[in-house]
Amino acid sequence: MTKPMPGAAGDLAEEYPDVWKAYAALGKSSADCGPLTPRERRLVKLALAIGAGSEGAVHSHTRRARSEGIEPAAITQVAMLAIGPLGLPRAVAAKTWIEDIED
Repeated sequence: MTKPMPGAAGDLAEEYPDVWKAYAALGKSSADCGPLTPRERRLVKLALAIGAGSEGAVHSHTRRARSEGIEPAAITQVAMLAIGPLGLPRAVAAKTWIEDIED
């Protein structure tokens, strides 16, 4: 049995399964279109979530990264790398969002 997704994404998937199925297929196609490893893809997605300023997406990608065995130091480093291009306030916010997710 598939574990239901939390929050609004789970609600959308339940209410509009065909939309969710198409969205998931797009995600798979974009993930499979190049040479990045699953680890690299997860860290890039985390970085994009940080860049977008999406707390929910940072939480989600942090949870997924940890469940995939990506070490906490690597996850935190993504937030630290945001200092240059995004500024200290955005990086600090991202670090706190990452820290919201317990091991």
